[in-house]
Amino acid sequence: MTKPLSLNEIRQRAAGLALAWRDAEGYERGEAQSFLRDLLQVYGVTESRAAVYERRVKRASTDAAGYIDALIPGLLLVEMKSAGKDLVEAEQQALDYLPRLAEVELPRWVLTSDFRTFRLLDLHARTDDAVTTFTLDELPAQADRLAFIAGYGTRSFGSAEQERASIKAAQIMAGLWEELEGSGYSDHEASIFLVRTLFALYADDAGVWPRGLFYEFIETRTATDGHDLGSQLSFLYQVMARPAHARQRNLDELTASFPYVNGGIFEEPLSIPSFDTAMRTRLIEACLFDWSAISPAIFGSLFQAVKNRQARRELGEHYTTETNIMKVLGPMFLDELRQRFADAANDERKLRRLRDDMSKMRFLDPACGCGNFLVVAYREMRALDLAVLQRLQELGARGAAPTLYFNVDDLPVRLAHFHGIELEEWPARIAATALHLVEHQANQAMELSLGHAPELLPLDKVESIIVGNALRMQWSEVLTPTDDTYVLGNPPFIGMALMSTEQQEDNRLVFAEVDSAGLRTGRLDYVACWYAKAMAYTRTTRSAQIAFVSTNSLTQGEQARTMLPLLARNGFAVDFGHQTFRWTSEAPGAAAVHCIIVGFSPQFRTRRRPRLFTYPTLQSDPIEQSVRRLNFYLTDGPDVVPEKLTRPASPAMPNAHKGSQPTDGGGLIVTEEEYPLVLADPQAARYLRRFVQGQDMLQGSPARWCLWLRDAEPRDLRNSPVLRERLASVRRSRETSPTASVREYAERPARFTQDRQPPEPFFALPEVSSSVRRWVPGRFFTPDVVAGNKLIIFPGALPHHAALLQSSMFMAWVSVFAGRLKSDISISPALAYFPIPWPTLNDAAQARLSEAWAHVEGERAEHPGSTLADLYSPDAMPSNLLTAHADLDTAVDAAFGLRRRRPTQSDRLALLLDRVAAGTSDMLTIAKAASRTRR
Repeated sequence: MTKPLSLNEIRQRAAGLALAWRDAEGYERGEAQSFLRDLLQVYGVTESRAAVYERRVKRASTDAAGYIDALIPGLLLVEMKSAGKDLVEAEQQALDYLPRLAEVELPRWVLTSDFRTFRLLDLHARTDDAVTTFTLDELPAQADRLAFIAGYGTRSFGSAEQERASIKAAQIMAGLWEELEGSGYSDHEASIFLVRTLFALYADDAGVWPRGLFYEFIETRTATDGHDLGSQLSFLYQVMARPAHARQRNLDELTASFPYVNGGIFEEPLSIPSFDTAMRTRLIEACLFDWSAISPAIFGSLFQAVKNRQARRELGEHYTTETNIMKVLGPMFLDELRQRFADAANDERKLRRLRDDMSKMRFLDPACGCGNFLVVAYREMRALDLAVLQRLQELGARGAAPTLYFNVDDLPVRLAHFHGIELEEWPARIAATALHLVEHQANQAMELSLGHAPELLPLDKVESIIVGNALRMQWSEVLTPTDDTYVLGNPPFIGMALMSTEQQEDNRLVFAEVDSAGLRTGRLDYVACWYAKAMAYTRTTRSAQIAFVSTNSLTQGEQARTMLPLLARNGFAVDFGHQTFRWTSEAPGAAAVHCIIVGFSPQFRTRRRPRLFTYPTLQSDPIEQSVRRLNFYLTDGPDVVPEKLTRPASPAMPNAHKGSQPTDGGGLIVTEEEYPLVLADPQAARYLRRFVQGQDMLQGSPARWCLWLRDAEPRDLRNSPVLRERLASVRRSRETSPTASVREYAERPARFTQDRQPPEPFFALPEVSSSVRRWVPGRFFTPDVVAGNKLIIFPGALPHHAALLQSSMFMAWVSVFAGRLKSDISISPALAYFPIPWPTLNDAAQARLSEAWAHVEGERAEHPGSTLADLYSPDAMPSNLLTAHADLDTAVDAAFGLRRRRPTQSDRLALLLDRVAAGTSDMLTIAKAASRTRR
């Protein structure tokens, strides 16, 4: 069986080529094809269909017929000229062919040569480093410049180029899946068959075996109508499952040249699928694509989606970017390892110790999906180890000949160190395959850099990806926890109200494994179950680390009030955090989610400086903020859990509650269309009042009224046809209500079921407001306006109270302790208002705040045609109103004693939490670590 070429062998062949062609005449017509065949053979490309010679194609500029001297589809186009000819002109001729090639044939590289000089153009590179030139005599030393021909990747991980290639690759696989699906092949067998085909396609381009071997097999061993495609592929996959000594002796030369793969990919016997011309055409198109360019992490998450019809239509729109994955890996362990490498750059002993410490690290993703977190973690660890080895060789070369500082068969970072648990078989298979692909890419990088790398084949079977319900398993049976264990990932985003019966049982089981007595764990989102399971798993260690991507609701409102004491009580503390940012789900069609990342570990671990990453906008890049401490709210502040209160903690602040609720079936509410009819009734008209709910206040229209009949005269109720009809409607509606208290009010149809209308002027906030607004806009109302139950009202509030409630200080508290309706802020006074430690204000301070509020009101009045929703839209807020709010914030911050220039919301929240921590015991519960010492 032919093996892929090593770089040393490529260099030896390149030296032979340079010697053989040094004295050639260099005629384009007579010698070009011979030269090209010899050049490509240097890199293992033989007479197979991997390269197409003299490909006929029209020039885009003239439509005239031309010939491409050599084309490796999806990778390389070569144009030869006679000795001494202009290679820039030859390059332009080559580029003129590109628009007429099929998309899958478009190359990344264009090589031009006049037998003496090579000019290499990278079409994906930046302009300043896109072109490389070298001579024929320099080819042996520059052989790695063309190593991509043999399958050695030259890629920038996480780049837009890899993203584009991965999306295209997934779309190709989706087409293959559709053909498999249409053939009636079983779902399980089709999944395995597709994974095997993926590996073969990748191996064909990435140097796992000689380039184009699989393509040649499809072209020469299967009929054009595809009737034998399934049987021939099944036979080939059986061959690759057996070592050479166990194969049939009469295999043809091409089939026998495929290597023994093992690794479990070709292990399970399958029935033979039945295919046709369409499937063969799809597969040949797939062979023309350059599979070596994909990112296993990105491609894996896309590949997971190809079995879903809706997902296939949206491939490329939703996947987990490597940038987001690195938000977990960087602060969790990579940044520290890289810093150690930088600090030890000139110390051979420290570099060796770093490699030794890396060999002890073990990784577990207990909701691994297609394995993208594990894939990127493995890749980055291998890249760091390679950098260490390069530096060790450099240090060795200073005083003596270079020394190989490692055994290729004893690397400190191995696939067996990376473990995953996945609920479904399909993504688990993808995870195992993706790990094989990224291992091959890491080995290629090592071969390119050091000239040596571990043998890829036969593959070791990936047995560290386990299929099952992670919440019903003992993780210690998958991976024994140690001080060097790292638990990480992106568990499912399922809200508490959306959990299935089975998931609710998962919740009960996992929280029974930790100290959660008295905490409302049943009200937590599903992702919290992984926190509990991880704590139970690592509690016997002193320094294991955990980091999960989670929905931001976990660090807000009621859920944070459970999670903070849960971690503290079980002896864990937060190490790093990413505040809310926009994360796109892996599942195509899924909505973008507002996420956070929480990294935490046992408190016994030697504490590192906590790290906090903030985001100016949901789509911004993270900014690291210096903090002294870090709590579960992901802010610099103490671990305090404010208690729900029934009155303001500060006596000088007004009470707050919801407005009145009609529960009337529409009988007491009057719309714009109904208003003229009701107004025409003299008795009914006496009781019309403006009725305002949250959206009415924010949007301004449509206007609504209500019949406010609290003190209505009985004769008016009896004599008014409009009132009689509407009250009868209210009675009928309430009589059929499933709620007993509402049915009781059927006897009092003239009254709201909840009457909380104040007799004095009041300030109001909408109960629900968009999270994109910097402030929840509020305003004053006179008592003749009836506030609905979707308003939070503050009876008797004064202008300086309004200033406090319209400040960024208030929003700093609300953003953490208010509830959430989807991603919108939902205000409940018990937690989002009453516990706030407002300052005591003297007359002068009250006057300054009242003046600042008047300024805001004045700027609003300058735009009489705009609603509050208009005025507080992030993209439409008038600059003068923004300035007025900034002035108001300055006055409020000063009243709190916050003198910092340009304070952040984290600064404000830290101040508030410090004030709460210093307050009275009836205002808070300070979360403390468990008093007992853990064994």
